[in-house]
Amino acid sequence: MRIVIFTNCEWFLPFPGMTNVNQPSPDAAVSLLARHPLLRGLPRDIATDLMRDALPLHAEAGQILFGEGEEARHYLLIETGEAEVMRYGYNGDERVFRVFEPGQLMAEAAMFMPHGRYPMQARARTDLQGWRLDRQHLHQACRRWPDLALKLLAGLSQGLYDQVNKVDWMTSSSAPERLANYLMDLQKRQGDMLTLPLNQRQLAAHLGIRAETLSRLLNDWQSQGTLRGKRREWILLDRDVLARLATTARRPF
Repeated sequence: MRIVIFTNCEWFLPFPGMTNVNQPSPDAAVSLLARHPLLRGLPRDIATDLMRDALPLHAEAGQILFGEGEEARHYLLIETGEAEVMRYGYNGDERVFRVFEPGQLMAEAAMFMPHGRYPMQARARTDLQGWRLDRQHLHQACRRWPDLALKLLAGLSQGLYDQVNKVDWMTSSSAPERLANYLMDLQKRQGDMLTLPLNQRQLAAHLGIRAETLSRLLNDWQSQGTLRGKRREWILLDRDVLARLATTARRPF
C-alpha cells in the first residue's frame, strides 16, 4: 500500500511516492521530542502536550512535505532520514537553505507567521519517517508554559542573529573563504571524512558563488593536497589551510 499525506488534510490517501512502513511509536516520539534543545530542562508534560493529535509521516526521497505558500497548519519532527527546505530562484535554480536531520524540528517558526503560510518548500532528501505536529497545540503550550515561549523566542532570535551574520559574511568574503568556512563547519560534525549534504550546484548557490568557481576551487585544493575526493565525498588532508581561510567568519559571540 502506498500513501501520501496532504498538508491540508487530516487523513491519508493512496498515491505513488510515499511508502507505508511500520507504524512509529508515539511514546518514542515523545521521548525524542523531550530531548530536543527547545524542551531540554522543561517538564516532560510539554512534549506530551505537543504530540497530541500528531500524525505519523512516511515519505520517500524526493517527496514534497509541504509547499511554499501553503497554509502552515503543522510543523514536523524528524525521526529518521533527512529533509530540506528550499526555493526556486527567478531563473529556475534550486536553492537549498537548510538540511534537517533526525531529532530536529522543522517549520516551527512558520507556526507564528502573521500570514499563516509556509515561506519555503520542504522535501524529503531520503526516505523519511517522522510526525506532523499541530500548530494550535504549540500555541496553547506557549500560553500554558511561559518557559517554552521564552526558549522559542531565544531560538528565533539566534536564528535571526545567524542570518544577519551570514549576510554580512556573504557580502564581505571571497569565494575561497566561504567554501573553507562551510567545509570547516561540516568537519566539526563529521570529522575529516566529509559527505556534502548538497550537490555541487546547490552548494554553489548556497554559498553565493558560481558552480564553475566552486569546481575550480575544489580542483585547485586537490592539486595542492588540501583535500581529496569527488562529487559529495571528500577527505580533508590539511585542515590548517582551510581553518586560516575560515577565520574571518568567526565572531566573538
